[in-house]
Amino acid sequence: MKKQDYSTTMLVDKTPQQVYEAINNVRGWWSENVDGSPEKLDNEWLYWYKDIHRTMLKTIELVPGKKVVWDVKDNFFNFTKDKTEWKDDKIVFEIAPKDGKTELRFSHQGLAPHYECFNVCTDAWTHYIQDSLRSLIETGTGKPTVQDVQDHNMELIEKWKLEMQ
Repeated sequence: MKKQDYSTTMLVDKTPQQVYEAINNVRGWWSENVDGSPEKLDNEWLYWYKDIHRTMLKTIELVPGKKVVWDVKDNFFNFTKDKTEWKDDKIVFEIAPKDGKTELRFSHQGLAPHYECFNVCTDAWTHYIQDSLRSLIETGTGKPTVQDVQDHNMELIEKWKLEMQ
């Protein structure tokens, strides 16, 4: 079976370095529900959305102005039979100058149509990349998921971290 990944591309009127910095401001475009430092190489960090989705990621590549890569160390969905969809996937941001602008190519390597979460996940990534990250890059203000005070329970976060190790 040919490997299929989800990807989307955008062209923005900002420098590659500005795009790189926006990508690494994960709380500014994806979600305020992040524990850890995604912008630091070799750091593991946790993303969560209520009790619906949580994932442990590791930043495995940072090339200023060119590339960001996250490795999905563990994942949990409460709405799929396979709770670990995404595990061992790579989330890749490739940045390159193009025609006086900057092209950002986002790919979730491994997110394929056979995933039960495929439709929900591709819709979410499209929103976060094409709407929220684009907005952060172009205007300085993204549209991340706002932290739900109930979600910010440090005991729960610590429990999730232990479960995902």
